[in-house]
Amino acid sequence: MEPGFQILYEDGPCLVVSKPPGLPTQAPPGIDSLEVRIKALLLQRDRPPGKPYLGVPHRLDRPASGVIVFGRNTRAARRLSRQFERRTIKKLYWAGVEGVVSPACGTWEDYVRKVPGEARAEVVAADHPEGRIARLHYRVMLVEEDVTWLEIQLLTGRTHQIRIQAASRGHPVLGDWQYGATRGFGPPCDDPRQQAIALHARSIEFIHPVTKQPVYVEAPTPDFWPERLNSPPAW
Repeated sequence: MEPGFQILYEDGPCLVVSKPPGLPTQAPPGIDSLEVRIKALLLQRDRPPGKPYLGVPHRLDRPASGVIVFGRNTRAARRLSRQFERRTIKKLYWAGVEGVVSPACGTWEDYVRKVPGEARAEVVAADHPEGRIARLHYRVMLVEEDVTWLEIQLLTGRTHQIRIQAASRGHPVLGDWQYGATRGFGPPCDDPRQQAIALHARSIEFIHPVTKQPVYVEAPTPDFWPERLNSPPAW
């Protein structure tokens, strides 16, 4: 276990880690982030002649946790970014949302836009000039105490996509006050920016940028998530 994150997979220029909730993937200079912590570890562990390179082909929302892949040289980072652009990378998320989601599986499709000048998104009409299609598949894994635990496959990658699509249907992610949650989640934090929400990037599947072999990596959930989710029913 490294300071504040966990290395899940490392092979050549390919590095996959698990981000804790409340930590931004990247941040302006002088502010703590996952990128800063990884570079500090690589500098201490590998002692490279210069500053370690770390390409960031995708990100996770600050309050979310889970798996992120990085490229340790420019070529690997470009090849990984291309896979994200072409949507050939498979990502699964787990989310706990308020209420009972019905039906037990389905597809959510909306048009969303990032609100200019604000760190949030909103659902808009299909003919809105700034609207972009947002699509995901979901399955219900567990329902208890008026909370539904979902497994989600993202088909597009919009800002706060899972959070806004769930909230717009009356099922905000637990702890996600920004999108209307009424129930908290995770250990309380003095700094609301560090507060967790019930959104976890569970797994990622991609093609290794050098070996061209498929790679599958799964991230364990934080300790405060329900243990029952680690043994979901077979579908």
